[in-house]
Amino acid sequence: MEQEVKRMAKKLDAMVKKKSTEGALDVLRELKNMKMSLETLQSSRIGMTVNAVRKQSSDEEVQSLAKSLIKTWKKLLDDSKEDEKKDGSPLILPSSSKKPCEPKTPNSPKAHKSTPKITTFPPVPVTSDSVRTKCKELLESALQTGDDYKTIGADCACLAAEIEHFIFHEFKSADLKYKTRLRSRISNLKDQKNPELRRGVLSGAITPERIAKMSAEEMASDELKGIRQALTKESIREHQLSKVGGTETDMFVCGKCKGKNCTYNQVQTRSADEPMTTFVVCNGCGNRWKFC
Repeated sequence: MEQEVKRMAKKLDAMVKKKSTEGALDVLRELKNMKMSLETLQSSRIGMTVNAVRKQSSDEEVQSLAKSLIKTWKKLLDDSKEDEKKDGSPLILPSSSKKPCEPKTPNSPKAHKSTPKITTFPPVPVTSDSVRTKCKELLESALQTGDDYKTIGADCACLAAEIEHFIFHEFKSADLKYKTRLRSRISNLKDQKNPELRRGVLSGAITPERIAKMSAEEMASDELKGIRQALTKESIREHQLSKVGGTETDMFVCGKCKGKNCTYNQVQTRSADEPMTTFVVCNGCGNRWKFC
């Protein structure tokens, strides 16, 4: 059933992206007839998707059925409240108002009010580090580029906190590598020519953990990927057609004749922050090879 729910979620997501909810009523009716589990709701993020459909649709029947489904699913949270305290896995459902993704401190004036939080992931630890706090704010701002976050109904503050958490966990400190990784995420999420990356993160198609570790090539827009691929092919072609030039060296050993009389060239075949590719030609037998 989980796979079926995920299939329906993708179908509804596609409607939201196309800004046309035609056919949504049939999908919502199918969901209503399904016996949903807390685990399936968490893994499929169907709650966020149905809420996005509700907000976008002008059909009163679609809005009413979507509200009814969300209300029913929220009851699972109440029923599993005790389990949630044990495993820290809150129900994935949209929130009508912005919820903090960090737990209340005992001194907080509202700490005595116990209201269940509905977020897309467990709360992250509280941090007083000014650098990390600023990075979260910049990530949140990048996720709010355009109106996609409103349409999808995503909690940008919590998503930003989760992305930052995974990056910090990898480097263990807010050092230069940490800041460089954050800057690349922020730049790509704000890119007006790359809305698909931002929508993927907001909708849950790209998890916070994945976006935290993606390479520059993986985050690039389809247009930029095409340009890079064309440049790479052209660079390789020009190198392979070249009969002269290069630097002579005895640092390489030919795999065919075992000679060391070689010539090499270096070409930037990947993104600027990646190392160059080295192409080597054996001057003795003409054998060619490359390595990164």
